[in-house]
Amino acid sequence: MSMVKLATDSQIESETNSQTDSVNGAVNGAAKIVKLAVSCSLTALLLVSCADRDRSSGEAAASLKAENDPAYAAYETPVTLQIGFKIPDARLITGDTNDNNPMSRYLEQLTNIKVVHSWEAKGDEAFSQKADLAIASSDIPDAMVVDRDQLRKLVQYGMIQDLSDSYEMYGSSLMKEMYDATGGAALDEARFDGKLYGLPNIAIEADATSLLWVRKDWLDRLGLQPPQTLDDIARIAQAFVAQDPDGNGKRDTVGLAGYKWLVYGQKLNMSGFDAVFSSYHAFPKNWIRDASGSVVYGSIAPENKLALEKLAEWYRLGLIDPQFALYKEPQEPITSNRTGLFFGPWWMPYYPLSEAVASDTKAEWRAYAVPLDAEGQYVTHSAPVTDRYLVVRKGYAHPEAAVKLLNAFTRLERRQDPNEAAVRQIDEFAAKTGIQPRQYYPFDLLLDYTDAIEQRYHSVTDVLAGRRDAGKLDPDSRKIYDYWLAEQASPKKDMDGWKAAKAYEYGGLALVSRPMERVKSVFYGTTPTMEKRWAELEKLENETFLSIVVGDLPIDAFDDFVQQWKAKGGSAITREVQNLTSR
Repeated sequence: MSMVKLATDSQIESETNSQTDSVNGAVNGAAKIVKLAVSCSLTALLLVSCADRDRSSGEAAASLKAENDPAYAAYETPVTLQIGFKIPDARLITGDTNDNNPMSRYLEQLTNIKVVHSWEAKGDEAFSQKADLAIASSDIPDAMVVDRDQLRKLVQYGMIQDLSDSYEMYGSSLMKEMYDATGGAALDEARFDGKLYGLPNIAIEADATSLLWVRKDWLDRLGLQPPQTLDDIARIAQAFVAQDPDGNGKRDTVGLAGYKWLVYGQKLNMSGFDAVFSSYHAFPKNWIRDASGSVVYGSIAPENKLALEKLAEWYRLGLIDPQFALYKEPQEPITSNRTGLFFGPWWMPYYPLSEAVASDTKAEWRAYAVPLDAEGQYVTHSAPVTDRYLVVRKGYAHPEAAVKLLNAFTRLERRQDPNEAAVRQIDEFAAKTGIQPRQYYPFDLLLDYTDAIEQRYHSVTDVLAGRRDAGKLDPDSRKIYDYWLAEQASPKKDMDGWKAAKAYEYGGLALVSRPMERVKSVFYGTTPTMEKRWAELEKLENETFLSIVVGDLPIDAFDDFVQQWKAKGGSAITREVQNLTSR
């Protein structure tokens, strides 16, 4: 995948993750993130040979609980739904295919909906290109997931169904509760003239926060305190470079890890420098309001110059990994245990830290919401409430079928499926094979609460502190609690459990440890001039920022960049964005 979207335990593989977009995304092939074993009902056919599949499928179908709720009730006669499918990285067991596997068979048995793949594409970019081609040729499948700009085009061309009635009649209470938790913002993103043309994903707010991950065992060996300010980070980086923190007698460690993209902007991943920019109140790659209230592109604000100057200083002094701009993947110095400092979202224990700790079990990582700004505040940016939408082709006879499927796998993902025996089977299957069922949901569209990470952290720690009964935990929190206890009992023996336990114990703690000032981007879409000029402007921005940091350009080159950006279409784009956001 491209730079992974940082996600919750239910979103880690997105869109890593989201990652995306994500990263949001943002999103690189580095992140092969393994999330918590999700809830999925599955039949005994998972553990039988292909020859026994028909018999076992019938037995499993008979064991499923019949339901009267329209959200979950199966069709009396089979319904076919053609979709565009994003191929995951997982390798299926012998005899299974992308459209005929444990997940697809289970959902078909549960709903009586036969999902057929009209086309498939691997990776976010290839999938988006396939969707663009389908839209351009007016030949979209019955249902597929699209981005914000594709949704706008589909509505403009009259190609998709109004889902207002289908959502009201067939949307589950769980789905509606999570949408309602956004204050209506998620569904509003998919409404045009009062009609609901798509069912959006829900972004996890925590995925937009860049934390500093630090080797605590290295701090302790060198007698250093955890950082708070930019100067603290610089001192620690210098010590990690010069004072042999790993104790191997060699000068082979680096300071702060980095990545050539420098800034992710919205969907975070590892080793970006977003937090450094935010500490100067700079928000590159976001559309923000300046002091006068005008909408401006964050990358051209003067505060960026201060952040770039600081990063260039750090690079010149050797505090940033000298090779950072050359890595193909950002995790390289982390998984090889050559660095003890990098920025990343709360979910870093899932990846890359799980791999790093597996190869060096002495490693002890901690997360901190730093650096603080000049006033001692921690500043970050907010995540877009949504960035993907499930749409249904206009004229398709059963638009509610897409809603029913979303109900079914959302309930599975949130560990609320009533078929307990089947859930145990899929958990065992996932643990044994490493194949996560969510990779084979028909749609890459996960729903959760926007503050899910903080909620679960507080729930689990309340139980651990005796303030709450473990029996009253919601299913997601209970799973984390179980992993947490198992990790305490046998540290680093079960790395799957370690990932979840430490992501919440350390990442979750950092998220709630101090007040955060969150700056919201006011625009995420595309304008007419963007469609023509944005690729060139992004290239100009990325190359200029990187060249300044590594010393190929002086800091004053930032001023030249701003003028070029405006002249090459940026001013026109800014006017378009201002017009759109003033409506």
